[in-house]
Amino acid sequence: MKRFLVEFAMGTDLHGQNVTKAACKAVRNAISNCCLCGISDCLGVEDLDNKMHIHVKLGSTNPDGIDVEQVKKELPLGTVDVECVPGGMQCEGLHVDEFGEGDKITMVIAALTVYIKD
Repeated sequence: MKRFLVEFAMGTDLHGQNVTKAACKAVRNAISNCCLCGISDCLGVEDLDNKMHIHVKLGSTNPDGIDVEQVKKELPLGTVDVECVPGGMQCEGLHVDEFGEGDKITMVIAALTVYIKD
């Protein structure tokens, strides 16, 4: 496999301290900032589902709390693996009963590496 792209982003859960929700937002943010047209235009790859692999690395204050299967659903093409490591951040936010438990803002950092299979 050869690396084609590395993209990164942050996702947050402003009220519920849900690391899976923040991780999914981070992945969505990362993929919304890049266009993979070079895979087909320059490399001639047409079958992205079989030729593309995406490695997702997530930094979170609670890496074991991330539902990796839910995160994988954010990436509709290719094969996907997810690695969760300590990182991310929490800071004081605002407690609003209607939005969830707690007053912490939870941040997860995502780095997505797109590989093209030989």
